Parts: sequence; structure tokens; C-alpha cells
Amino acid sequence: MKSALVTGANKSIGFEVARQLAQKGIYVYLGSRNLESGIEAVNKLKAAGLNNVEAIQLDITNYESVKSARTEIGKKSKKLDILINNAGVYGGYPQEALTAKIEQFKDTFDTNVFGVVRVTQAFIDLLRNASEPRIVNVSSSQGSITLHSDPSYKYYDYKGVVYLSSKSAMNMYTVVLAYELKDTNFKVNAICPGYTKTDFNGHRGTGTLEDAGRRILKYALIDKDGPTGKFFSEENNPVTGEIAW
Repeated sequence: MKSALVTGANKSIGFEVARQLAQKGIYVYLGSRNLESGIEAVNKLKAAGLNNVEAIQLDITNYESVKSARTEIGKKSKKLDILINNAGVYGGYPQEALTAKIEQFKDTFDTNVFGVVRVTQAFIDLLRNASEPRIVNVSSSQGSITLHSDPSYKYYDYKGVVYLSSKSAMNMYTVVLAYELKDTNFKVNAICPGYTKTDFNGHRGTGTLEDAGRRILKYALIDKDGPTGKFFSEENNPVTGEIAW
């Protein structure tokens, strides 16, 4: 049975991704900063008949928590097939370039960038043991410098400097990671799930959790001929999905 770790999986998009992965017969570790919240999420899935799920305490901003999660999963399996770096924060307000606080940048980057690095580096050995390892970094078209330089981009006027810059930085990490793993069986991509209605945006989003989960799963389950080192947003490019960094 394949296995997957989803960070920030106790609610919203992360929970939906975990649900859809479990429906595919994959054993899913639901990473949750608060273990009780993770257990509640697991119980919901089990109540729906999905028993191939397990909660893991995982605070991606805390190295010891990440290390402990790696040890815990390593006791259960010698490999991990899929890593979905989903956990993220918006960064609070204000987010104007001239008024945003340095602390906002630090806190947001600690989750959206450094957290992705911590988790990826901690689990890379288990991923290397899989025959077709996949890493999906959940990004946002809001992190595309190309799109945000184009006045015709539909979210051109929605500029939050803290969040946008953190996703741009994470995107570059994705590019370099994919490059370093290009001669292996890894596939590493950045995926925008779309403007989804969640707590993250005060439920102002227009997309569904089901669509967001499907978009992420598509690249978590791609075969050996699938892309790597790419940035996808079906919302912005419904034809091929690929968008510019």
C-alpha cells in the first residue's frame, strides 16, 4: 500500500486531500499541529468508512516536532510515497509593502517557506525509498511574479506583499528541488488549488474543496512520464494547467 503525508491536514484543503487520497487506497498520515484536531479529523474519515488514515502531531515551524514526526512514521514504514506540503498561513494585516511588519514576514516565511524545507529535508530519506516518490508543494497563482506583473491578471489588484512573497520563495525552492532530483524517479511540482472557499480566506473563495483536492491529487499521483519542476493552476490555465513562475 502506498503512503502519503499531508501537512495541515486536519481541516480545509488538507483534510480534503487526505480524504481523496484515502479513497484511492493510500495510507494517509494527517499532519496536524494540534494532535487532538488531527485525531478529530481522522475520526471523521473513519466514520465515513476510511480506515487507512492516521493522525501525526506535526508543527512544521518546530524542528523537534518535524523530527519527531519523521521518527514516528519511520517506525511504521521504511518508505513514504507522497509528500504534500499543504500547511500555510496568510500572514495577517496590513500587507502593504510600506507598512507590513518584519515580524509578519518572519512568521509567514517560517511556515510557508522554512516549514516546507524542514519537512522535505526530514522526510527525503523515506521518499527516496519509494519507487515513484512525489512531492507536491501547495502554492498559489498569487505567488507568480509573471502574473502579478500583468495588469490583465484577474487578481492583479489583490496584492498582499507578505503572503505573495512567501509563495514566490517557496516556488523557487520547488524549482531548485526538482532540479536537484531531476535524474531520479521523483516528480516535484508546485500546485495552485484555486481560489477555494475556506477559513483561510474567510470563505470568500469561489472554488470547492473537492476541486482543490482533485487538482492536488492529479500531481501527487502522476506517472513516470509526468512533469516535474512545473507550476500548475487550472483556474488560470484550464487548457494545460501550467502557468509562469
